Amino acid sequence: MDYPQLKKYLLSRPESVLELPFTPDAPVFKVRGKMFALVFWREQEMYINLKCQPEQLDALLDIYPAISRGYHMNKRHWLTLHFDGSDAEQQALRLIDNSYSLVVGGLSKKVRELLLAQLESSSA
Repeated sequence: MDYPQLKKYLLSRPESVLELPFTPDAPVFKVRGKMFALVFWREQEMYINLKCQPEQLDALLDIYPAISRGYHMNKRHWLTLHFDGSDAEQQALRLIDNSYSLVVGGLSKKVRELLLAQLESSSA
């Protein structure tokens, strides 16, 4: 997956916005002001930080060498996926959806229901 494809998918989540609070080469994707993804590059290779349940993160670390604990993030709740062409890349969209859902889950009930309904109608 290349960055234009990744960006398009991230921005397709309801009310997702792109911000550049750190540097121009570290785009942050937020929903209602809360970050659910951060993309960055090291040595011309793309990475993404995503929110994740701790128990799921532990399992992913055992399965995929391209997944590590969140780079510059809370190591218990964030993972880093290295886009290295490995099998882990195939999990990217599912992991993005999970991160988005976790962040939306922390919003007020009214907002959460609105966003999840938008997400369901867009995937139907």
